[in-house]
Amino acid sequence: MYADSTIVFPFSDYANFCILQSRPHEIWARFFGSSLEDRLRYTPSDCFETFPFPEHWETHPGLEAAGKAYHDFRAALMLENNEGLTKTCNRFHDPGGNDPDVATLRRLHAAMDRAVLDAYGWRDVPTDCEFLLDHEIDEDEWGARKKPYRYRWPDAVRDEVLARLLELNAQRAAAEARAGTAASAARQKTDRSPRRAVRRPSDAPHAAEPRPLWGASDD
Repeated sequence: MYADSTIVFPFSDYANFCILQSRPHEIWARFFGSSLEDRLRYTPSDCFETFPFPEHWETHPGLEAAGKAYHDFRAALMLENNEGLTKTCNRFHDPGGNDPDVATLRRLHAAMDRAVLDAYGWRDVPTDCEFLLDHEIDEDEWGARKKPYRYRWPDAVRDEVLARLLELNAQRAAAEARAGTAASAARQKTDRSPRRAVRRPSDAPHAAEPRPLWGASDD
């Protein structure tokens, strides 16, 4: 039974899994998603519908292979340790963890990130990660509690990838706007054409206007 805040993606391929589990998509989701306390709330209208997927990602063999390798190893690791995703992810981000299986999981995640970056053509972006704080903390107030470390890209790499994704989003939004303007002009020209002797009845169904997928939501 799923909670009402759970987002379910009905995909059966590993290319989708690879992209949605990758750090580029995580960066996008953390930038546009909302939050509950210090936790990310994934909102599909802001995080998924606006995300600029790589071109031809559906048939990209590297995405499918990397996604399957990570998925299968993680599933086997969870089964072997009798642990769920939360405990597995906590060990993934624990700077004190030296489990060789977790180290392998980190390498497979880096391979997944590499496949996604390559699908965009961004082969110059490194995938090396560090154990860095997820957010700033007050050392005195934090006390002896476990610090919020994450095994992630340095800020400079994260910001560069986010900037490229935002630029790509803007380019696609502009292209869709131009296509919509051209289509509207073509319809108007057809309506004015003297060759069209009979106009469509007012109650006939109209084609639905395309919904922009790449423009950021105003909500």
